[in-house]
Amino acid sequence: MTLIKRVSKVLAVIVVILVVSGFASHQYVNHVEKQRPVMTLAKHPKKVLFFYRDDCPDCQSIFHRIYWHNAISHNIVFINMNQPQNRHYIQKYQLTSVPTLIHGKQRYTGTNQQKIKQIVGD
Repeated sequence: MTLIKRVSKVLAVIVVILVVSGFASHQYVNHVEKQRPVMTLAKHPKKVLFFYRDDCPDCQSIFHRIYWHNAISHNIVFINMNQPQNRHYIQKYQLTSVPTLIHGKQRYTGTNQQKIKQIVGD
């Protein structure tokens, strides 16, 4: 077998592994997004609060980026507003729409990546 054929086979295997692992991680994040745990925010006083709904297209458009940022920094609390027991936060934080990020006195509602970076940090 020539060197080119061996390299081609190795590269093909690497590409397949990357595609499969990328698909699996995408599916896992989608699974996490759909979870609806009841949140107690008193346990997370200094973290960024990310209010979203799993059926919201704008929320879905930024969820993966925020999820992976949190996988590294561990500074975000995900609050799915489709969980009925989380809805009391609407009044407490005066939420008018989702996605909304709150960190201390900073607050942003929307999908602008630069503004999200300002709140969640880099």
